Amino acid sequence: MSSSESSPINIWGAGTARTLRPIWVAEELGLEYELMPIAPRSGETKTAQFTDVNRKQKIPFLVDGAAKLSESVAICRYLLDAYQGGDIFRPVDLIGRAKQDEWCCYVYGEIDESGLYVMRRHRDLAQIYGDAPEAVSSSADYVRRHFDVVSAHLQDNEYLMPEGFSLADLLLMTCLDWAHAYGIELSPSLLAFRENVSHRPALKRAKKINYTVEI
Repeated sequence: MSSSESSPINIWGAGTARTLRPIWVAEELGLEYELMPIAPRSGETKTAQFTDVNRKQKIPFLVDGAAKLSESVAICRYLLDAYQGGDIFRPVDLIGRAKQDEWCCYVYGEIDESGLYVMRRHRDLAQIYGDAPEAVSSSADYVRRHFDVVSAHLQDNEYLMPEGFSLADLLLMTCLDWAHAYGIELSPSLLAFRENVSHRPALKRAKKINYTVEI
């Protein structure tokens, strides 16, 4: 990460799989940015200073000139569209963009939001949302079911998009790390994918930056 007085890019949030995503993209693109490593549920997102820029009081959050964005997928897509460079495939044709959107929506909607985050709510955050072992167990099964779909695709493909590493793969990688931390067993093709992507230098830098704050 680097920052300078001339850099308009500010990223709020650190410590979670979701905050890792925009940091990782910024590192892949070699962008200059300033990170404010505030953590979720630490009280920092509810300060007047942060609420002034983001009334949702959620992280990650990005300000880049006139662009003010929350939601990790939207932030990542914006950075990839706004800035050149980096070894990340960006589809430009209609069908290619639609296929990437399909994978991104699938990974985020089914695996992250409907599966892993439900586990987080009722396990890691049980003091807030309530302890619900059955919900955690059924959500883990839900994640495994959708990992089976991704796993089958990766048996014959290095990445989700045939042209190479893309935003969809970046989202998937963060979910695989998250699932691994929760003890969800990964198939051989998912393990091979995770091993391959883990060697990306930008990911190594982003993890070191992001996890200065505990999840």
